[in-house]
Amino acid sequence: MTTTADAAASAPATSSARATPLTTIYRPAHPLHLFRTVSVLMRGPKDPTMLVDGGALWRAARTPDGIATLALRQSPEGIHATAWGPGADWALTQLPRLCGAADEATEFNVSTHPVLATVARRTASTRLTRTDLVFDALASATLEQKVTSYQAFGAWRLLVTSFGERAPGPTPRPMFAPPTIDGWRDIPSWAWHRAGVEPPQSRAIVRSAERGQRIADAVIAAETGDDRDRALTSLPGIGAWTSAETRIRALGDPDAVSVGDYHLAHQVGFALTGSRVDDDGMLELLEPWRGNRQRVIRLILASGIVEPRRGPRLAPEDHRRR
Repeated sequence: MTTTADAAASAPATSSARATPLTTIYRPAHPLHLFRTVSVLMRGPKDPTMLVDGGALWRAARTPDGIATLALRQSPEGIHATAWGPGADWALTQLPRLCGAADEATEFNVSTHPVLATVARRTASTRLTRTDLVFDALASATLEQKVTSYQAFGAWRLLVTSFGERAPGPTPRPMFAPPTIDGWRDIPSWAWHRAGVEPPQSRAIVRSAERGQRIADAVIAAETGDDRDRALTSLPGIGAWTSAETRIRALGDPDAVSVGDYHLAHQVGFALTGSRVDDDGMLELLEPWRGNRQRVIRLILASGIVEPRRGPRLAPEDHRRR
């Protein structure tokens, strides 16, 4: 990856230095469909941290070095990236992992399942993305506990725009980086209520923020998915579903399974056997692919295989459990 910037961009952190963008072209060594890989991080169509404008994908993040705005555009030459803000250098250094460079699937084999094998060939350019930003992933996943996607995405939008920080750069619309860990902890009770966040979820985020950086460091340093899961579920109010969703988004965990999801076990069961199963049944079906269970789930979700509806269609809700 070759990064270019003028002298001002490498100067000490001043307002003018922050305003000068850094640019790079990332040339992945693997097939890559940028939008399908990275857009899974978007929390609804009005996510203040991400948007798609024309052929460009924009992302605002709070990096360890400060906020950054990243604009990505794919061409035959590679991924053209421009970054603004004090975290611009970190964002460009992390870019390959955002684009799935850490997604190593050399031992993943679904050739014995014709449908999955076909989907795997069709989606070979879709990688497991990772942000390396554990607490942001934890906060967004916690907001999605036990509510519809509509409610969770609305809460995320209101809290990030109210307590986050305006993203730098010429963004197509105002964008915001999430709050700091201390910022999440200091959100007043009335703001949680106004955002429609139930007390168990707001308490879980606030109490997680009290140990936020220590937990984030422990999760990053953990060598196995089980170790990451233990670190995350040691937090009050954080269960298996939230832990898995956090690991998927922050670390691209190839084996994470969101046990407790309202729909997922049914989808996995129907795709693999033609019948619904519960969480235990889902885990049993996925066991042959242990180590790559999230990859199998992604293939199932991309397959388009859905169970026929047998009754009146319910409201478009996406219930989650902790």
